Amino acid sequence: MEKDLGKKAFILSVFTVVYNIVEGVISIIAGVLSNSIALKGFGIDSFVESISGAVMIWRFKKYGRISEAEEERVEKIAQKLVAVSFFILSAYIIYESVSKLVQKDITEPSLLGLIIVIASIIIMPVLFLLKNRTGKALGSKSLIADSKETLACLFLSVAVLLGIIFNFLFGFWQADPIAGFVIAIYLIVEGINTLRE
Repeated sequence: MEKDLGKKAFILSVFTVVYNIVEGVISIIAGVLSNSIALKGFGIDSFVESISGAVMIWRFKKYGRISEAEEERVEKIAQKLVAVSFFILSAYIIYESVSKLVQKDITEPSLLGLIIVIASIIIMPVLFLLKNRTGKALGSKSLIADSKETLACLFLSVAVLLGIIFNFLFGFWQADPIAGFVIAIYLIVEGINTLRE
C-alpha cells in the first residue's frame, strides 16, 4: 500500500513538471504575442515551480527500494530543497510585482493567455488535493510542502485572471501586482514553516 502511494507521488510529480513546462511555454508565447508582462511572468513562474516537482521526482524515484534510514535522509533533503524553491518563487513574484507597479505595466487580454490561466485554475486545485492527501498518507512533509506550492500556482493563476478582468472592466491595472505581493508573503511563510519542520 505504501509503495503504491510512493508510485502515486512519483506520477503526480512527473505530471506537475510536464504540465508546468507546457503551461510555461504557452504562457510566454501568449505574453510575447500580447506584450503582457503578466503572462510572461506567469510562464516563468511555471518553470520555477517545476523545480519543486523535479525535487519530488528525485525524492520518490526510488521510494520503497532503499533503506528506511536512506528514505529519511532523502526526505529531509527534499524538504529543504522545496523550501528553497518557495523563496526563489517568492523573490521572482516580488520582482515582477514591483516592476509592474514602477513601469505601470497594464495586463492585456489574450485569448491564448486566458485559456492557459483558466486551465490552471481548473487543474491546480485537483493536483493540490491529490498531492496533499498522498503526502499526508505517506507522512511526507516534502510532498505536503510541494502541494502548497501547487496551491500558490492556483493563487497566481487567479491573480493573473483578476488582473486581466479588473483592468478590462474597471481600468484597475494594479490588482495583479497587489495580488502578487500577497502570494509572495504566503510563499515566504510556507518556506519558513517548511524549514522549521
